[in-house]
Amino acid sequence: ALAALPAAAAAAALLYPAAAHAADAISLAAPFDSTFLQSTSLIFLSEIGDKTFFIASILAARASRLVTFVGSFGALAFMTVISVLIGQIFHAVPDSFTGGLPLDDYVAIASFVYFGVRSIVDALAADDPGEGMADELADAEEVLAESDVLEKTRGKAARLAGEAFALTVAAEVGDRSQLATIALSAAQNPYIVCAGACFGHGLATGIAVVGGAFISKYTNEKTVGLIGGVLFLVFAATTALGTF
Repeated sequence: ALAALPAAAAAAALLYPAAAHAADAISLAAPFDSTFLQSTSLIFLSEIGDKTFFIASILAARASRLVTFVGSFGALAFMTVISVLIGQIFHAVPDSFTGGLPLDDYVAIASFVYFGVRSIVDALAADDPGEGMADELADAEEVLAESDVLEKTRGKAARLAGEAFALTVAAEVGDRSQLATIALSAAQNPYIVCAGACFGHGLATGIAVVGGAFISKYTNEKTVGLIGGVLFLVFAATTALGTF
């Protein structure tokens, strides 16, 4: 029995670091999963049926799907990086200016509550479940008609990608998904927020270029709005619990 003690001690010494490393890996993965899922779900639900969604959908239906995806997603990824950087400005405000108050968390909580309440109110107030998407589609068609992008880019892949990029950036400025990204970046890990937001944009843009106009006809806008609103409020609550 005594002879077995050194072996047991050696085994414990080997197993304990492994267990410690496993615990560290789990603790690192937990915030990744939470933040990544938050940013992906919020961005995806914000983008479905949005103007940028229909711009990509119309261009893809009348031109190249691949080129349209590259231009549109490139613009959304570019705007995501900018939004994350803006969020980090709030995060970097010195405590001497805020009196020790977590300004970044307050900005995130206020933004989530505002978007959550607004999404739910808009969804409940809509008489026609597809009215909002129809308006966004009409706006996208008007933008494309005014820019005459399809004629200018006919047979020119690089030009089409550039026009898709420019139109998407213009439509994304001040959009709910951009403001949500800023709020998330202010309170969460900016790298994971950026990755999750880009993934959400990629999913929404992929759906748009494959058949966004068709899919939107079978998407209940009220349900999407209610789910998005509830998610915003849930994330506001979780951020508040972590802050206070």
